[in-house]
Amino acid sequence: MRGYLAHLRVERGLSQNTLAAYLRDLSRYAGFLRGRGITGPGGVAEEDVSAFSQAIRTGEDGGRPLAASSAARAVTAVRGWHRFLLDEGTTPTDPSAAVRPPQVGRRLPKALSVEEVRALLEAAAVDDSPVSLRDRALLEILYATGARISEAVGLVVDDLDAGSGVLRLFGKGRKERIVPVGQYAWAALDAYLVRGRPALASKGRGVPEVFLNTLGRPLSRQTAWSVLQRAAARAGLGGQPTGQAPAAPDGVIGGDGGARADRHISPHTLRHSFATHLLAGGADVRVVQEMLGHASVTTTQIYTKVTVDHLREVYATSHPRAH
Repeated sequence: MRGYLAHLRVERGLSQNTLAAYLRDLSRYAGFLRGRGITGPGGVAEEDVSAFSQAIRTGEDGGRPLAASSAARAVTAVRGWHRFLLDEGTTPTDPSAAVRPPQVGRRLPKALSVEEVRALLEAAAVDDSPVSLRDRALLEILYATGARISEAVGLVVDDLDAGSGVLRLFGKGRKERIVPVGQYAWAALDAYLVRGRPALASKGRGVPEVFLNTLGRPLSRQTAWSVLQRAAARAGLGGQPTGQAPAAPDGVIGGDGGARADRHISPHTLRHSFATHLLAGGADVRVVQEMLGHASVTTTQIYTKVTVDHLREVYATSHPRAH
C-alpha cells in the first residue's frame, strides 16, 4: 500500500489531502482484511471487497459509518490499489474489478445571493487590526476567484500579479491556472499586504505564504474555516457564534473552535456562489470551468441548473403570460 501511495504521489501528482484520505481508506481496508484472516493481497476475493464496501456504510467493521460520497472514495482507493497490484504483476487477478462504488446523489450547490455575499464580506473585518484585514482579504479572494480553501491558504507572494490583475492558483495535482481578480478583492488584499501582513510576519520566521496566522506561520485550513464561520455568524447567515472563541490559538492545529458544527456556510459555499453568479451574469461555462480548475466541463455544468432555476423564477414573476 505504501508503494501504491508513492505511485499516486509521484506518477499521478495527487494532492497531500487526497493522499491522506487514501491512506485512511486503505488502512481501514487492511484492518478489515486482517479481521477476515487475510494476510496478503493474493488472498483477497471479490466477496471480500464487496463486504468491505457494505461494512464502511454501516460501521460493521468497527469504524465510523461513512456517507455515500466518502464510501465511494474509499472503494475507489481500494479498486485503484488492486489495479496497481495487477499492473505490477503482484497478483494475477483484480478481485475489485466488478465491485462498483456506492452511487452518490448529485445535490445542487447552495449558493448565496449577491446581497448575502456582500453582507458576509463586510462582516469579515470588525476593525483595522492585522487579523481583521487578513480575514477580509481571505474571504474576498475566495469569492473573487472561486478558489478552493487549500488553494487560497497555499498562495505565496510570488503568485500575485497586481499589475495584470491576476493571481496564480495551484489546484488538484498541482495543476496551475491563472485567475483574474476584481478591484474589491485587490483593494482588500493590498490593505492586508501593506498594513496587516508585516505585523503578523514579524512574529514568525519569514514564510512566503500570503495568509499568516498570529504566530507568523502559514494559515491553516482549519483556521480559515473558522474565519468564515465567524463572519457568517456576524452577518446572520449561520456559523460559529460571534462570542465563541477558538479552543486553541489562531493557526494551531485543532483550533477551529467547533466551527464545523454548523456547515451551512463553508469555504466551498463561496466557490459555489462564484460560479453561480458568473453563469447567471452570462459567462460561458467553458470560461467558468477554466477559472474553477475543473478537469471536465461536466463538473461545471451542475451550476447551470442553478441558474436555470433562477431564470425560471424571473420568468414566472416577469412575463405577462407566464401563468
